[in-house]
Amino acid sequence: MTRTPPTTVELALIAEVSCCGLTATHHQFERWRAKRWLAPADQWTDPATGALRYDIVHRAAWLAALSRPGRAMSWIGWTFWAIDDTEQSAALLRQALIRTVQLPLRQAGITLAQIPQGDSDTAFEARQDLAERLLQGRRAIGRDLDGLLREHAATAGIALPEPGTVSNPFDATLIRVGVRLLTGGMADVSPEELTDAWRSVWTGPPEQLDRITAAHLAADETGTDLRALSPLAHGLPGLVRAFEQADAHLLCEAVHACTKASSTLMKLLMERADAEMLAELMTDPMWEQWVRAGGIAPASRLGEAAITMSTVQYLLVPDWAEDLYRYQDLMDRLLAAPTAPTPDGCPV
Repeated sequence: MTRTPPTTVELALIAEVSCCGLTATHHQFERWRAKRWLAPADQWTDPATGALRYDIVHRAAWLAALSRPGRAMSWIGWTFWAIDDTEQSAALLRQALIRTVQLPLRQAGITLAQIPQGDSDTAFEARQDLAERLLQGRRAIGRDLDGLLREHAATAGIALPEPGTVSNPFDATLIRVGVRLLTGGMADVSPEELTDAWRSVWTGPPEQLDRITAAHLAADETGTDLRALSPLAHGLPGLVRAFEQADAHLLCEAVHACTKASSTLMKLLMERADAEMLAELMTDPMWEQWVRAGGIAPASRLGEAAITMSTVQYLLVPDWAEDLYRYQDLMDRLLAAPTAPTPDGCPV
């Protein structure tokens, strides 16, 4: 098949990307435009001067740097939609998030419409059956990142702060309860079941879990259900509705914040990790609330799920967004700090 040769403006952009020490082709430009990661070619130049716009060169250079042969862009492409912050880019984000949050259903051959609503015994039993189908064939996660870091640190003789909540947020006991929450929401899991599941893997101070339980009991006496504040209060249908109804600008803002935070965290762990820096990250409450439960987001379906759940928390959990921005400031400060000198006097 004959391919269309590059246009003059495409050749100009290829040259600009090359000046950045990177390589891009006009066939890549076609793919990036089709994905809405790069603007249409008729928008690349300044109408007054005819020169390539700086933001187009900058975007193309980033796309060239992030592209890997044979590998999908994954959630990194969501970042560009979030930055653009238009009705069209928000619609693409909405579609990607809804598709990702429903992935466990698709893998089990279940549709959202098959999850019965209502509090009848028949509906409850049907949701329990669907939860069991979701668990079938699921690969268990033996340890989370926190556990791996502690294991390597112990081998190197480095003491890290102790876990503040659970031994592993992906423990089979929690996952079993979590799947029931996905299909039926908080109404399908009793407070006692939820507390017992947490207690079975709890490694934090026992009185902390007792305080949480006491707070729920006190709220119940006043007619307040604290569980209704959970993002999973209405199960997976509730998450889909939250994405469908979210304001376009807020949705872009949420995804931008979550993808930026995960990118910064990965850069810190890959390039700047040392005992002191890890200790500062791990003693912050957001290590437990975000990093261990989805802050690490590889460029894969697993990473897309992590970004999706972070976005859920940004949109639905009170004060969570403020905590993420505070943690972002901490990571930015750690990333900007000078590295320790090596024995020859040069920075690492």
